[in-house]
Amino acid sequence: MPNVAPDDLPLERAYRWEREAARRIFLTQPHGGGQIRQWTWAEAIGESRRIAAYLKAQNWEPESRIAILSKNCAWWLLADLAIWMAGHVSVPVYPSLKPSSARQILEHSEARICFLGATDEPEMAAQALPAGVCPIALPTAAHVTGQRWEELLANTPPLTGSPTRPASALATLIYTSGTTGAPKSVMHSFANLSYNVKTIAAFVNLTAEERILSYLPLAHIVERVAVETLFIWLGARIFFTEGLDTFIADLQRAEPTLFLSVPRLLSKFQQNVFAKIPARTLEILFRVPLLNRVVKRRILHALGLGTVRFAACGAAPLPPPLLSWYRSLGLNLVEGYGLTETLITHLPSPESVRPGYVGAAFSGVQTRLGEQSELQMKSPMTMLGYFKDVEATQDSLLPDGFFRTGDICEIAPDGQLKITGRIKEQFKTSKGKYVAPAPIENQLARDPDVEACCVMGAGYPSPFALVLITPEARKRCDDPKTRAAFETALAALFEQTNEQLDPHERLAFIAIVDGPWTVSNGMLTPTLKLKRPLLEQHYRDLMEGWISLHQAVIWESLPVRARAAN
Repeated sequence: MPNVAPDDLPLERAYRWEREAARRIFLTQPHGGGQIRQWTWAEAIGESRRIAAYLKAQNWEPESRIAILSKNCAWWLLADLAIWMAGHVSVPVYPSLKPSSARQILEHSEARICFLGATDEPEMAAQALPAGVCPIALPTAAHVTGQRWEELLANTPPLTGSPTRPASALATLIYTSGTTGAPKSVMHSFANLSYNVKTIAAFVNLTAEERILSYLPLAHIVERVAVETLFIWLGARIFFTEGLDTFIADLQRAEPTLFLSVPRLLSKFQQNVFAKIPARTLEILFRVPLLNRVVKRRILHALGLGTVRFAACGAAPLPPPLLSWYRSLGLNLVEGYGLTETLITHLPSPESVRPGYVGAAFSGVQTRLGEQSELQMKSPMTMLGYFKDVEATQDSLLPDGFFRTGDICEIAPDGQLKITGRIKEQFKTSKGKYVAPAPIENQLARDPDVEACCVMGAGYPSPFALVLITPEARKRCDDPKTRAAFETALAALFEQTNEQLDPHERLAFIAIVDGPWTVSNGMLTPTLKLKRPLLEQHYRDLMEGWISLHQAVIWESLPVRARAAN
């Protein structure tokens, strides 16, 4: 078990700030199209105490599972603290899931009740909750019958004292995103979480003055650790967003000092900048002494990132040109690494940032490469195991305590880690050769017109790539002349990519597909990773036709005859 002092555990930290920083603002929640509600530490913990008292009164056995199914909001965190105070285990569920997928998690976890807030699916309350699992409607929930948060606050006296939990106790079940199959339920203790946040705080030199906007799903381990648990440990301030329409305004209100993101969002931000100022114009402005500083500063402030002193990206590979572009603006952006099962294990220091690498392992994290260059790790943050899955636990946790990550990696002499693929994502062509798709996708994603790409080709002579281009690129291609130039540029990218690959990895073609690839249509996980099996199934009927064209660049939206005529 990690060597964690009692005062480092989440509940102990919350009680500390309730006593020592009672009037300090902890949470800021926009709502109602312009209104703002704030909680001091005393108000926040007081609210959690009332909900905890209600949960205790149900007399469930200790460590019963209680779900939270909601988009990020202040009440999400207050519910989590209440669950812990009451002696139970929280089970976060992605609000973007389809009701059937959410129901599987609620059934598998044997959840007693579910705190239900705003979700992407309007029928979540009716279709996701198993029989006997009643909802407690958060203030953000609409059209949910049953107990409401506000009613419980009004009718329940607060829990007295400062009930705590052992460091070794089970704190939460985190369900993996399920890129290659059914999600697994990862068990983490309070000690695991506390060791990770204490390590991050020391590494980045964080203080109680930090500010952050919570918008990535709290059901994901990064937001859960690096926002909720970390900021409880720090006693710092968390802001929330009301939605996509108000995101930039919410970000500007927060004036964050710490910013977490994923590659797709950073790419969208860049595209929005280029829509206002073309990339070539920016390059010229960046070369002008003095003026370049003003332009870069204005871009960061317009994005709401002007106050950020440390930014980190994860969940998927960050294209090196995108990392370099943001760092050239003056944003201290790094790419980190971690898994649901291991928590956050790697970050580069600002002076050691190297595109394509995710930094060296934190102190206390042991790494080694196993068969097929698979990264194996052992640390005080490694999961307790998979809930109700002894076989999967034994397969992943080796007898000496090392966890098999499934990631194919390289470890540089200075300890920096480079992820080159996933073992389960490798596929074999009809020639009997294995292809790792991720490095090829990373090469293609360097092009700013490429929004997403997926390399596939299992059972075919050669691999090929499906590419989604950005809306701006697609709009430019409405003009036949511009489209011809775009196809020429993409064909050049195709050739450049193939030149860097071994013969068996070289692409047969690039297919520009219409998409979209979204969480709601099942093509992406809630953390915006590709669901490869579903993508392959979706486009399977088109593959033979594409191959028969013998073209470097193909458009899905054109009929096969028209493609052949071109």
